[in-house]
Amino acid sequence: MGKHVQMQEDHVDIEVQGSITRARGEKTIYPTTGEEEESSAPPTAVPYMELPLSKKRRSWMVPLFVAANVVVFFVTMVVNDCPKHSGTPSKCIPRFLGRLSFQPLKENPLFGPSSSTLEKMGGLEWSKVVQQHQGWRLIACIWLHAGVVHILANMLGLVFIGLRLEQEFGFLKISILYLLSGFGGSLLSALFIQNSISVGASGALFGLLGAMLSELLTNWTIYASKCAALGTLIFIIVINLAVGVLPHVDNFAHIGGFMSGFLLGFVFLVRPQFGWVNRKKCPQGYELDSAVKSKHNAYQYALWLMALILLIVGIGLTSVHGLVIINWKRGCRAHSSDLYFADILLDWLYSYVV
Repeated sequence: MGKHVQMQEDHVDIEVQGSITRARGEKTIYPTTGEEEESSAPPTAVPYMELPLSKKRRSWMVPLFVAANVVVFFVTMVVNDCPKHSGTPSKCIPRFLGRLSFQPLKENPLFGPSSSTLEKMGGLEWSKVVQQHQGWRLIACIWLHAGVVHILANMLGLVFIGLRLEQEFGFLKISILYLLSGFGGSLLSALFIQNSISVGASGALFGLLGAMLSELLTNWTIYASKCAALGTLIFIIVINLAVGVLPHVDNFAHIGGFMSGFLLGFVFLVRPQFGWVNRKKCPQGYELDSAVKSKHNAYQYALWLMALILLIVGIGLTSVHGLVIINWKRGCRAHSSDLYFADILLDWLYSYVV
């Protein structure tokens, strides 16, 4: 009688255990064997949320670009040689640095070189680009900085923003995005600032901020705290744009870089759906009941297509409009204030291609 009762208790334990481990809605993946397990213990389970989703990439771009900016700034200070070219060596600070000393604070409060040195090194100046066909300045200017304060602020921003993006999306995508955003910022800056020199990587950095925003929007479904992430990012963008209203700050480069990076982010930074990744990463011998069959959502494809069309149409319209202006200028050599943007881009293209 005692043995019979023990067998019933064991049987009840097995039934209870099975009902718990195979409860409906449990997010656990079990191996499929096709046969009944001989032991009463459930098969080894792989927790749903512990499947490997993505591998963090090693960062190459950020350290390389930071080093390049620092080297260019050092070379700029060597070329500047304040004691020799300023005419008043006693006003160069600090004097013990010799030819690396900075211009007087009244001339450059950012502890850096003179404006003439920045122009010589490739600073963005409208007349040089349009009239002398020096289109290389549109890219060269993003590697130059007006002083120690300027380069320190930009490099800290590049480290904090760029590292995360590069680890997630890789060297190539973020490098292209950085350079194209800087180019877009330079174009808009040259359109509105025609009487001064513009330098700095701010346009490229704002392009990374714009790409972060578009990445959040296009990959909306994979984020847990969506509204918090969106609110924080918008707050950071607004604060940085507000800084652009200060004197001697090129906010047009910020806006141009941000717009370029925002559109490019929809093209380059699209992530696959969460369920699709889990199905692809599921170990062999396991199965995952998932209804996700497409790598991307329909709205991701729509945003990608819209952003690509806007980029192509914008470049195309500017090119066609600019070619008309180039031909007109060759006949009468006249300029109009509403045609500066076409002059900058297409005069450069004409000088190197045509």
